Formats: sequence, C-alpha cells, structure tokens
Amino acid sequence: MTAALRATKIVATLGPASSSAEQIFALVAAGVDVFRLNFSHGSAQDHISRADLIRREAAAQGRDVGILADLQGPKIRVGSFAQGKVTLEKGARFRFDIDCVAGDTTQVGLDYPELVHDVHAGDTLLLNDGLISMRVDAVGLRTIDCTVLEGGVLSDRKGINRQGGGLSAPALTDKDKADLLVAAQMQADFIAVSFPKSASDMHEAQALLDAAGSKALTIAKIERVEAITNLAEIIEASKGIMVARGDLAVEVGDAAVPALQKKMIRLARELNRLTITATQMMESMISSPVPTRAEVSDVANAVLDGTDAVMLSAETAAGAYPVRTVEAMVRICLEAEKFADRTLDSHFLNRTFSRVDQSIAMASLFTARHLDVKALVALTQSGATALWMSRLNAGVPIYALTPEETSRRRMALYRDVEPLMFEFEGTDRETILAQAEQRLVDAGVVQAGDRIILTMGEPIGQSGGTNTMKIVQVTARPSERFSPHNP
Repeated sequence: MTAALRATKIVATLGPASSSAEQIFALVAAGVDVFRLNFSHGSAQDHISRADLIRREAAAQGRDVGILADLQGPKIRVGSFAQGKVTLEKGARFRFDIDCVAGDTTQVGLDYPELVHDVHAGDTLLLNDGLISMRVDAVGLRTIDCTVLEGGVLSDRKGINRQGGGLSAPALTDKDKADLLVAAQMQADFIAVSFPKSASDMHEAQALLDAAGSKALTIAKIERVEAITNLAEIIEASKGIMVARGDLAVEVGDAAVPALQKKMIRLARELNRLTITATQMMESMISSPVPTRAEVSDVANAVLDGTDAVMLSAETAAGAYPVRTVEAMVRICLEAEKFADRTLDSHFLNRTFSRVDQSIAMASLFTARHLDVKALVALTQSGATALWMSRLNAGVPIYALTPEETSRRRMALYRDVEPLMFEFEGTDRETILAQAEQRLVDAGVVQAGDRIILTMGEPIGQSGGTNTMKIVQVTARPSERFSPHNP
C-alpha cells in the first residue's frame, strides 16, 4: 500500500505511446486505476490484446485495475481531401456535398448524409472542435452551402457540430453495437456511451449488455445540449457519467462548461452515481514534461468538485511523457484532497433510506465523522455498500474487502475506495471479522490499537445483504502471509 491513499482515481487512455507491456506496467506503477480503450481507433483484436496486457501487468503488481471501453458514437465527420488537408480563409464560400469524394478548398464530402435534414439557413457549424466555424447559407437535397466565419486548417475526417445541438444521429450506431459485444467479450468493467440524448439511449445500451451477459457499468458521456436538458434522467439510467468537456463546450460554449461540470458532479453524487471528468486536463504534457499552472488548477478543482476520477486522453495515448503525466496528476490529486470539504452532517438531516444496506452505509459514515476512526471497511460481494459510502466525503479511507474480481475492478473507479482481495473462509461471523482485521493489518492499512468500522451482511457472503455495522479496536499483529509491499 502507498503511504498516502489517494481518494481520486486516474483514468488513462491507451494508444501508440502507451500500449507496450513495459509502458502499461509503468503506468500501473505510477498510479493508473482504470485504462480507457478508445473504440474510435483500432480493431477488435487490438482492444482484446490490450485488455489482456492490462490484466497481466496489473496482476504482476497485485493491483486491480479497471478497463473502460469507450464507444465511438455518432461522431459526425467531414470526408477526405485530395491533399489530406486544406486551409480555409475567412469569408470564403464552402460546400458540404454528400457526393463529393475528394475535397478541396471549395467543398468536401460528409459521412453523415442526414446532416442536410438537421441544419437550416442561419445555423452555425463548428468543425475541428470549434476551431473553424461556418454560417449555413442554403441547404439542398444533398448539399449544404456555407460561408467561413473563422478559418484555419481542416483535414480529413474532422468532426462537425451544430452550435446549440439538435443533430438527430442516434447514440448507438451499428458499429457501437458490434463494439459493445467485443467489450463484453473482453469483460470490460465500464462501457462509455457517446452522445446520449435521453435515458432511452442508456436503457438500450444496458439491454444490449444484459443480453451479452456483461456486468459492465454504463457511463453516459455528457456532450450534447440535449443531454443537459435531460441530465437527471440520463444519470438515473446510468451507473455513472463522464463530463466530456470537448464536444460539450463546442455545443454550449466554453464559458458554460465550468459551472455545468460542478452541477453534473453534484447531481451524480446525490443520485449515487460515478463521475469522470475528462478532456484536456493535462493537454500541454503531450509535448511538455511539466503541466501548466492552469492545468494544475483544473485538475485540483475537479478533485474539489468531488469527481470520482480525472481522465487523460492524448496525454497518455500519444504524448511524449505518459508516465510523467500520471505521476504529476497523482501529486495534484493528493495535494487537492487535503482541502476537500468534509462537512457531512447536513447530508443526514431529514434523509430516509429504502434499503437496509444503504442505511448501514450512511450510519457508518455518520459514526466515522464523530469518532476517531482509522478506516471504514466494507465486507462486500457487489461493492454497493462501498459505493454508497464513497458518495459523501467523510475524510476516512474506505477499504472494500471482496473475493469477487469483477467487483474489485469496478471499485477501482470509486472515489475514496481501495478494493482488497479477501476470501470469506467459512460462515462464522466472528471468525470472518477476525480474518478481515488480519487482512487489513497484513496489508499495512491499520495496526494494533487502531479503531475501525466494519460493515457486513448476514448470512455471510450474500450479495446485497449488508445489515451489520461493528466498531472494532484492532488487536491483530502482522503475519507472514501478506506484507505491506505485496498485498
């Protein structure tokens, strides 16, 4: 175990700069908790091979590391240019033509023919993440004529957004549905759904996962105007959200994103859902060995907002310093967490709970808040109790002891939660509590004399049955079975 337990988790994207066994091993050692596989690039076999490498290199370090399969979604893109790219001048006329094969400075094709039905004269189109903008002048049966408002270099396959949203493309394309089956085959722990507009998009993804026998948790990427309008229902239909600030900023305007980030994280935590904050968090470290001061503040503010995880994209996928970027993010998270808000009491006033296990989780948090406790310890099968504990910041680390590998990998994303392998040997309550106490001592988490709060379910080993809380004074001594360096 590390000397300081980091509450905020780190998601790192794999790519050309980070897909070797050596790089994955180094990234795990640096502190990556979940690896993102971007299904916008690479073949099914590429992703399966990377997933195998991740599990192998994490196991070599005694770590439970999660895998996030990020579906491409209906990314609306221009076609290709004869020379690979063009430079568009402000004030120039430009046409999107469904039938154009090789683009030039006057026109380019579209990979989404339906765009002609989604836009109207006077609309603004934003290309290449908003760096280029155009006003729609006229829409034909197969063409869209525009005037360039802000020029620049436009290359093959760059994305298009309509300012203000309103594109009708479905969240799950045929490619996404096929990729979802690949993600289920590789036993991905999380599935990120791109561009959902409503709860029905997330229900569709969940139904496909259920049919494939997958236990992956669905993550809704909030990046459309419509998603903001339907935010609560999308969050409730998902297991978590990604604050996907890139495409979202293009649709709603960059100035609106910081406040929306705080709103989304707060609402998701209130609804007991996970949150990942993403896009350009350490962008300069693609080519620089140190982050900018603004990037340090950005990561720290996401931590203070209460996000479960902060995510790296091109920084680790294609950057020159993937391991150093993770190490820098670890330092920032640890420092920011020293100042996290730990005011809990108001959250318990006038609250009612429909489930016994949730009531036990909240009672444990309340007790930890008012008692000198070294750790909260959940003996769990599914990880549900640990998730509920992690929704409020008690300032006390949460250790989730479970024999279920899939549960441990999912909990790798939960803020404040450290999953530990623990076999339930027998069914005698006092014996299992003693074994759990010994497991924590051997892992270097607690020592004799420390006070901990244990939660568990009776009968032993039954998922969803947490109904007991016990305050324990640790008496166990280190054994030879485990060591703090090999938990």
